[in-house]
Amino acid sequence: MRPPIKTLFVATSYPANLQDWRGLFIRHLADALARRADLTVSLLAPPGESHARITPTTTASEAAWLNDLMQQGGIAHALRQGGVAAIITPIRLLYLLRANYRRQQHIDLYHINWLQNALPLPADGKPLLVSVLGSDMQLINKAWMRFLLRRVFRQHATVICPNAQWMVEPLNAGFGDVARIAFVPFGIDPTWFAIARHIPLEQPAKWLVVSRLTKAKIGALFEWCAPLFEGQARELHLFGPMQETIELPNWVHYHGATHPEDLCQNWFPIAHGLITLSQHAEGRPQVMLEAMAAGLPIIASRLPAHENIVFHEKTGWLCDTAADVRMGILHFERQDTNEAAGCAARDWVKQEVGTWDDCAARYVSLYDALREEARHA
Repeated sequence: MRPPIKTLFVATSYPANLQDWRGLFIRHLADALARRADLTVSLLAPPGESHARITPTTTASEAAWLNDLMQQGGIAHALRQGGVAAIITPIRLLYLLRANYRRQQHIDLYHINWLQNALPLPADGKPLLVSVLGSDMQLINKAWMRFLLRRVFRQHATVICPNAQWMVEPLNAGFGDVARIAFVPFGIDPTWFAIARHIPLEQPAKWLVVSRLTKAKIGALFEWCAPLFEGQARELHLFGPMQETIELPNWVHYHGATHPEDLCQNWFPIAHGLITLSQHAEGRPQVMLEAMAAGLPIIASRLPAHENIVFHEKTGWLCDTAADVRMGILHFERQDTNEAAGCAARDWVKQEVGTWDDCAARYVSLYDALREEARHA
């Protein structure tokens, strides 16, 4: 049996605990990797609870700065704000990452989440796996960013792992000659699969929206849904942090930021389905996969990220117009079509996505291939 692979796992978003919505998928992935006997995991991330076998790498001051950055909305928020902070904050982050990378000379392999976090890697030739999310796809449209990333990837045996199939083609176009591109879906916590749905027929139909509140994430939700919910025998329940100033209609039941336990115990079992009319640059929305694992039909805007996981009239309803939303809601307020779509959604997620332990196994197979490639380079 080979010695455990010493892995440095890097993320700039990480939850304080399992009730924190920020970067919760990173916590689940890191824990799944740490459960494996064939790995040791060092973690470069904001401070938070973690698996007992994970070793944090940051100093106290680094951890405090990363935590402050995340509390303020992360690096993307700093860039959107503009001004001096849009210059100083990324530079300071790159400097922090670079210092950590140099201290971790004992590791065998880098597993980095988000493309920009690979920029300050040393040219040490160690294998590199980069997990790519939807927000990364805006970065690669910038020629200077592609140039800098390509220079990094040439210095390592590299595999780039988007968590959605639609990203494979643009990533191949930008980096296919300097890195391997491999689609790796994230996993689902088994808690979602275990949810038993019971829709109370005597109550108003409850539809859920779970999203960060920004104009792009909300999209046409309020405009298209108003005739269906305002004064009608159905309810729209909205969950998520207010990240931009958005006026909420009085017919929307807004609950603020939430956490998985609340959704699992109190909302997913009694909901008719999940709605997302996002126009944001989505990757592969984790909340949609979790809702599908719980057996909820999905009503979604027609985006590449949604079309790859929502199958029209089978597991959900894809929408281009307000009329589409209306048809989808009426379709899934029938008990037979709702249950059929929910069962189909759950079966698809079980087969195509699986758990976080399944996800960790997919990554480890790539770790092995990368190390073999590095040995023969």
